[in-house]
Amino acid sequence: MKASPAQYDESEVHDESEVHDESEVHLDSTAHIMNRISSQLASQLSLVQLDGRRRPGPPALVVVAHGSRDPRALSTVRTLLDRVREQRPGLPVHLGHIELNEPLLTDTLADLDAQGTTDAVLVPLLLARGYHVKRDIPEMAAKARVHTRVAAPLGPHPFLVETLYTRLVEAGWRTDLTQEERRTSAVVLAAAGSRDPDSALDTRRTARLLARRLGVPVVPAYASTATPTVPTAVRALAARGRDRVAVASYFTAPGRFATESAQAAPWIASAPLGTHPAMASLLLHRYDQAWATPASTAPELASA
Repeated sequence: MKASPAQYDESEVHDESEVHDESEVHLDSTAHIMNRISSQLASQLSLVQLDGRRRPGPPALVVVAHGSRDPRALSTVRTLLDRVREQRPGLPVHLGHIELNEPLLTDTLADLDAQGTTDAVLVPLLLARGYHVKRDIPEMAAKARVHTRVAAPLGPHPFLVETLYTRLVEAGWRTDLTQEERRTSAVVLAAAGSRDPDSALDTRRTARLLARRLGVPVVPAYASTATPTVPTAVRALAARGRDRVAVASYFTAPGRFATESAQAAPWIASAPLGTHPAMASLLLHRYDQAWATPASTAPELASA
């Protein structure tokens, strides 16, 4: 799970009147530059074997997004990929969509082949198992000339729970609820929905993890296809005396489903998961898992 904000000693907090001279600033800047150079050099040396021959580079990371007609979704995904690149400098990171947006996954894989890339790991920017993970992405990958492995979907995972928690706090969820407030509070975890029972299972697991994090009931609900709907879940909680109900947006980016789910919130609604640093860390975690897994292994629910 993502660590809580770094703790520090009061002795590390300097008085505002303290003035650093230019030499100290220069030394700090120089140290930062040297650290970056050392990191980049170590990365390059890791690609060289003892006999001087170049090691094979890591496979490309292809983040597979669903695609959306909402322009905010594509902008969010591109920014998230920039965060992945910041966390893993030197790793080739690409984007492919299942539908609605360019580049399509098939085009991304064709471009990689034209560039001479031989291996790629496809990481679905999807939160649960379902048709896209089990059928669409593997079928697109099978048609490519590039050798591919398909990673597990992002959820469930503690990184997602930490992101959901952060987004709720940003929306106004208090971290110091009294026992009385806890008895009247709850969260609806608003997800996209799927006919695949594994998708619902994954979402329920995320809801249980979030409930432990918050200390209140968390009920999964869906924007389409599956039941209950978000409004139905809100009404059911109200009937049980839970009148402080927040909607947690379990969507990777803004879009129609996220907007409609937020509009059904009787109290507060969180923003989608978006570009939280834990999302970039999770994409890399799934990439590393898939790369370390035998290629014949089908993408299933990965362990945390």
